[in-house]
Amino acid sequence: MTHALPQGFRYLPGYLSRTQQQSLIEAVQEAAKDAPFFRGKMPRTGTPLSTLGSNFGPLGWVSAKTGYRYCETHPGTDQPWPPMPPKLVDLWEDVADWPAAPQACLINWYREGAKLGLHVDADEDARDAPVVSVSLGDQALYRLGGLNRKDPTRSFKLSSGDVVVLGGASRRCFHGIDRIYPGTSTLVPKGGRINLTMRVVR
Repeated sequence: MTHALPQGFRYLPGYLSRTQQQSLIEAVQEAAKDAPFFRGKMPRTGTPLSTLGSNFGPLGWVSAKTGYRYCETHPGTDQPWPPMPPKLVDLWEDVADWPAAPQACLINWYREGAKLGLHVDADEDARDAPVVSVSLGDQALYRLGGLNRKDPTRSFKLSSGDVVVLGGASRRCFHGIDRIYPGTSTLVPKGGRINLTMRVVR
């Protein structure tokens, strides 16, 4: 049985050209010089995340033993996050259908074995604003559920250049990354998958 996709969910395969993807990877590399990748921790348990993270924009999302939060500075350097690349702002304007610009862009680096359990993005005050996600590098198995954790799910194999928009009702749906397919792309130096997730926070 095929379950209908939630209202507001958009899957845009191959949205970005190889040249556009390469430009974003170069922007990530440049940002990492001032805001190096770090490994966050799960709240309460302190278990390290399987992904490495950094951020673009005025605010950055951080996961620590004390909880999830948005902050204006990198937790290791205490310096402001690098500015949002104009190419990402343009992408947001093209697909988000939202009057305000994104305030945060989480950069997640998935290496072999990394995954992200089913969750809902709920740390933002602006919970009606969409979330726009860009896949770069290795393919990933993306799983989308419903408003409740036990609702049926559907899976999509995301490739480099694909864009996903969680808007409308889908903004409150559970979703996650079940696995990465190593070696399916040559885009990311040192391999893996880079995911860029833009959000309005306040």
